[in-house]
Amino acid sequence: MASVRTIPLSLPWLDEREEELVADVLSSGRLSLGPTIDRFEEEFAAAVGAPYAAAVSSGTAGLHLLCITAGVGPGDEVVTSPYSFVASANCAIYEGATPVFADVERRTLNLDPAAVEAAITDRTRAVVAVDIYGLPCELDELRALCDDRGVALIDDACEALGARYKGRRIGSQGPPAVFAFYPNKQITTGEGGMITTHSESEWRLLRSLRNQGRADSGGWLEHARLGFNYRLDDIRAAIGLGQLEKLDAILAARAAVAASYAELLGSIPGLDLPCADDDDHERSWFVYVVGLPPGADREAVIARLAERGVQTARYLPCIHLQPYMQERFGYRVGLCPVAEEMSARTLALPFHARLPVDDQRYVADALHDALR
Repeated sequence: MASVRTIPLSLPWLDEREEELVADVLSSGRLSLGPTIDRFEEEFAAAVGAPYAAAVSSGTAGLHLLCITAGVGPGDEVVTSPYSFVASANCAIYEGATPVFADVERRTLNLDPAAVEAAITDRTRAVVAVDIYGLPCELDELRALCDDRGVALIDDACEALGARYKGRRIGSQGPPAVFAFYPNKQITTGEGGMITTHSESEWRLLRSLRNQGRADSGGWLEHARLGFNYRLDDIRAAIGLGQLEKLDAILAARAAVAASYAELLGSIPGLDLPCADDDDHERSWFVYVVGLPPGADREAVIARLAERGVQTARYLPCIHLQPYMQERFGYRVGLCPVAEEMSARTLALPFHARLPVDDQRYVADALHDALR
């Protein structure tokens, strides 16, 4: 009988440095709206090459706020990817708008610019483009399309911290972008996110909206506009600072694990591996997702891997086929055929920066056996 061990889907890279920085905040007594937030924002902005960054409580909160600054409201439409986490579409619904789904490219799993163009109508207010699994979307094509139609472009980079598009890190190109820090992301603060922008006026508005609509010059109980409690606290910001210090090491380690997986899994017949980088797209490895061979029984594969202690996840269910989306908007199978096909075949394997090589081999062997 094959040996069994437990291999978790993901693990954050945390050590004594984060503990030290959190202890400094605790001893300072400034647990929220303190100087650690400002420092985290400044260092994050520098890391991605953006002039302004605003920390928020989650990537979802960041996407919501950017829909507000884009002017999204009732009766509007927001075009986005069906192959993403639900927040990419929910951010539009929060403001009374309708999410419209454009299909993805089979190779990259990112939005197909031609499908986006076909989905834009005179009601479209924004496009939420997703850098799925850390691979940059076709940013220049989408930006040109949005500029031509007078539509706002929002970059959902929640999975793409450290990725590069045409040689520059995501966040530096101009469109506002959102990053997320859930524990499975490249860096984590437990919960939390960051918005980057190249507009000082938008940055100031975002800082007000996340803080109950308070204005910079107002008092604690003076509210200039309707806002939200989307603040990030200083304890999480301290964790983020420690994570930023090791960002390059984390990115390099994740890339090394991905390269090892590619070698170990490359001989499995019919298995689709993540597409390789090219001159314009340098992935920041968030998860390692494979496409099972056509006709493979994914549920049986998942069950066989679970018997070997290998954790997996069905990445990603199509957003438009989630029950609440079908009930509320009437979306049905067939709307986005490429996304639907790939969604039924893709599977996330255990992946994190410090996944031992021996565990990688174990996962590869277990997957190979499960597919026989």
